[in-house]
Amino acid sequence: MNTLQELQEGKLKGARRLQLSENLSSFPKEIFELADSLEILDLSNNQLSILPKEMSRFTKLKIAFFSNNNFTVFPNVLKECSQLSMLGFKANKIDTFEEDILPLNIRWLILTDNRLRKLPNSIGKLTKLQKFPLAGNKLQSLPETMQACSNLELLRVSANRLEEIPSWLLELPKLAWLAFSGNPCSHAKPKECKEIEYKSLHVAHLLGEGASGEIYKAYSQELQSDVALKLFKGAITSDGYAEDEMHAYLGVDEHPNLIKVVAKVKDEDKLGVLFEYIPHNFVNLGNPPNFETCTKDT
Repeated sequence: MNTLQELQEGKLKGARRLQLSENLSSFPKEIFELADSLEILDLSNNQLSILPKEMSRFTKLKIAFFSNNNFTVFPNVLKECSQLSMLGFKANKIDTFEEDILPLNIRWLILTDNRLRKLPNSIGKLTKLQKFPLAGNKLQSLPETMQACSNLELLRVSANRLEEIPSWLLELPKLAWLAFSGNPCSHAKPKECKEIEYKSLHVAHLLGEGASGEIYKAYSQELQSDVALKLFKGAITSDGYAEDEMHAYLGVDEHPNLIKVVAKVKDEDKLGVLFEYIPHNFVNLGNPPNFETCTKDT
């Protein structure tokens, strides 16, 4: 994390990466001093609502994140940033997205948790698009022009207002991950499951975390055994509503190659699931994707 003071004092001259989170309400003009070198810009967790017209000066910019800000309109000043391939506006208030305002090199476009009712038809021109998280909006349909997004590998449209999943979506040649729970077209009755009081658990250390939650080692007095406790981070995750993810866990039958769900957590303030505690000799097959791989585990 960098500081605005470092930027203003010229200590970041020639920097390729800049991350500022200082409750900024306007785009610091000093960032333009890095226009010839900056490749990654992260201004998430501020109070920004507009970007300056001069964004085209960032000729080397490849990755830009503006999550958790106050944008209501998707900025139309990024099209000339021809090297830009990853762009994130998660958790804003965007309800307006105009046509033809994005550079065509976009591979990863993050619009999770906004207020979009429709996408521009020009999305279909993003033929390099691989990763497109859209959960937590108000979309009623997807533009048919997206049929041209032949490189799309991951699409998250959970927690929207889709009445159907278009058949052409399932014909995209590289689509490997599709999340669409929490839409009118995907309503499912939750499966009954054993409930265990959270206060009866002895919660130990953190085992790991993902986009939707954190997993802890815990001991259940009721089960007289160690368990893995997954606590969801919020009501809406990158794959949609946390409750839908929990229902998906509960709805899967037992199988030797799946980690068994043993109960769900009973608590007014916490949403969680208990899994069997897997042996220590289990190892991770992959780590999360990096900027280069975009969609593939590393």
